[in-house]
Amino acid sequence: MSWQTYVDDHLMCDIEGQAGLRLASAAIMGHDGSVWAQSSAFPQLKPDEITGIVTDFNEPGYLAPTGLFVAGAKYMVIQGEPNAVIRGKKGSGGITIKKTGQAFVFGLYDEPVTPGQCNMVVERLADYLIDQGL
Repeated sequence: MSWQTYVDDHLMCDIEGQAGLRLASAAIMGHDGSVWAQSSAFPQLKPDEITGIVTDFNEPGYLAPTGLFVAGAKYMVIQGEPNAVIRGKKGSGGITIKKTGQAFVFGLYDEPVTPGQCNMVVERLADYLIDQGL
C-alpha cells in the first residue's frame, strides 16, 4: 500500500460512517520533515515548525509556552502524551500529531469534527503503523 493510500483511505475517510464528516487535511511525514504523503489541503510546514515538533517529542512541554505553529498558524498546545502525541487547538479546530517509529501522522480538523474524532482517526492509523514496525 502506498503512503498516499494511507492518507486517502485511512485519514481522509468518512468518520464513524458519517458521510462527509472528515478531517480538514492530513499528512504522513518522516522524522526529518520529508513529506511521505499528504491531502491536497495540508499546509506546508516551515523548517522551524518541524524542528519545534521534533523537539517537543524529544522534550515534552517544549511547545507549551510558545504554541505549536503550522504554516504560520498558532495552535494552543493541549493535553498530549509525552513522546507520543501532540494535540493543539485553534478556534473551533485543531491538530493531532502522533509519532511512530519512523514517521509523524498529522490530522487537522474543523467543526463539526470533534477533537476526539480527530484523535481517533490519527491515532488508529499511527498505532497500526507502530504495530507494523513503522
